[in-house]
Amino acid sequence: MQTNDFARVITLIRKEKGISQKQAAAELGVSQALLSHYEKGVRECGLDFVLRVADYYDVSCDYLLGRSADRLGTTIKVDEIPESDGTGDNVMRGSVLPTLNKKLIVNSLNIIFDILAECDNKTLVTEMSDYIMDVVYKAFRYIYSANAGNTAAMFRLGEEIFPELIAADMLIRETKIKACLNKAHIDGIPVADKAKELKLSPDRISKNWPSLSGSLLNLIKTVENEQETK
Repeated sequence: MQTNDFARVITLIRKEKGISQKQAAAELGVSQALLSHYEKGVRECGLDFVLRVADYYDVSCDYLLGRSADRLGTTIKVDEIPESDGTGDNVMRGSVLPTLNKKLIVNSLNIIFDILAECDNKTLVTEMSDYIMDVVYKAFRYIYSANAGNTAAMFRLGEEIFPELIAADMLIRETKIKACLNKAHIDGIPVADKAKELKLSPDRISKNWPSLSGSLLNLIKTVENEQETK
């Protein structure tokens, strides 16, 4: 359990369901001040309150405590994740983890591109697509260059300069992506029309992409867990 997971999750669910803090507190049998402390992580609650919250929002205790990315507490298994890339063969040799990560990434990208389509912004789609291609290109170059016998003639960008060039390109694209999402210009320079704002939440993601949402939610949880343990 991550220290602030419970506080973050109970706040997220309440707001997602459009319930005021005052109403939730009354129906959970605590004062609004105490619930506010729980949601801010100022105070820790007892097991009885965790059970009440789980019943109130119809979610699992494991989800509330950050132990599961699934609201019902279901543990994700590699063979249960859908094959959204259509290959039908996602088994990688060496470890279960690479296979799991591959599925999480592929399925999450499908959701991301569906959301981009909803944003109705050509520039945003282009910049985000190129940004992701930069990531893939860079990853492949590192793998390719690990064997000195692989010919460098496959690439036009030199071995010594490609990491910096791609990193710089990604930074530029990040700036343009933020401009599309947040404002139509940066420092007075027009970038693109602002993208359509979308109301996203774990609940909407789960409903709109029932077979893929588990991958994205678990990817988010995995990345954040790794960052918090460094």
